[in-house]
Amino acid sequence: MTNRARQVLNAATALAVGAAVWLPILHLTLGPDTADYFADGEIPPSAGMLAARHIDMWKGRDAAELERMRLTNPEWDFMGRTFLVMALANMALRDPSSKDEVMPIMDLVIDDTLRLEREEGMHYFLLPYARSRRFEIDPPRSLFVDGEIALMLAHRIVVADRPDHRALLAERVQIMSERMRRSPVVSAESYPDECWTFCNTAALAAIRMADVLDGTDHSDLLEKWVETAKKKLVHPETGLLVSSYTLAGAHLDGPEGSSIWMASHCLGIVDQAFARDQYRRARKEIGGDLLGFGYSREWPRSWVGPQDVDSGPVIPILGASPGASGLALLGAATFDDRDFLAALLASLHAAAFPSVEHGGLRFKASNQVGDAVLFYATMQGPVWKRMGGSR
Repeated sequence: MTNRARQVLNAATALAVGAAVWLPILHLTLGPDTADYFADGEIPPSAGMLAARHIDMWKGRDAAELERMRLTNPEWDFMGRTFLVMALANMALRDPSSKDEVMPIMDLVIDDTLRLEREEGMHYFLLPYARSRRFEIDPPRSLFVDGEIALMLAHRIVVADRPDHRALLAERVQIMSERMRRSPVVSAESYPDECWTFCNTAALAAIRMADVLDGTDHSDLLEKWVETAKKKLVHPETGLLVSSYTLAGAHLDGPEGSSIWMASHCLGIVDQAFARDQYRRARKEIGGDLLGFGYSREWPRSWVGPQDVDSGPVIPILGASPGASGLALLGAATFDDRDFLAALLASLHAAAFPSVEHGGLRFKASNQVGDAVLFYATMQGPVWKRMGGSR
């Protein structure tokens, strides 16, 4: 062997040995301490900085970012509001001294959302194709809009009662429950003849919250939805809930990571056993870990759908999706899956480029709704516990 060949071989061997030693522990150098984001009964440091960033945005320091995101996708604008209000409600329960700061922001977000719905109609928060056909149920309404507004109202009431919000919540719950009962699969449309699991489980959670807060009883509706879902709304190969279906129950899409993690979280106060079952299945079918870096596939290997604005760009081979991976943090936090949380946080810090500005934390590769999901994941727990959930 020549000296040159020996040098090349030695270099290759050194690289291989180095990779074998360092790659398995690389996530330890890039990943944050999980306690920076997740802790029982308190507000961890990074979670507090996420709160500061969102509060500043709504106070007007960076309102332009909210408008830019809205121009990309009006759904994201709406969902960002919902996740922020829910996060702030949990923050107020974790630290009662924060109520004076967070309640005005919650009221600002809710009041602005109700104003826009009143002045512009539900289509303001929907994608343009919502106008392409008629809704099957008259009058036309979107459960996406009704369910998340109901969640916002209910979370605000949990923090501090407001009679006007109670009346608005009761009205939404009555509308949602009546429309869901008109479907053979106990579901309502978000778009014309499109029922989305994400939206229906959010609506179920809001209805459950209203029952706890107001003493009403929709247990028959909640039980019937779960019973029907188990029989008609699961993917046969994986047992996971499909992401969308018609009002009659025909599947439009299979399971999706951008849906199932949120669905399992919402089901946590509707049917804990079913919620845990869905989380375990999702963890097995779409949750991934490569050398300590966690991710979520958008689809299980037995069903692959089209990329869309919710999934984001799907990484080939792994099938990893930014949207699904972000929501996986919520699922892992809900079910106290600490190993998966640590792996997902390592990926977040390695790929999403955290930045601290004016005391607030944002991720440059994300946007307001993505950061709001993370903020809610760090805070969730206290509200669900009051509603009879597992945490």
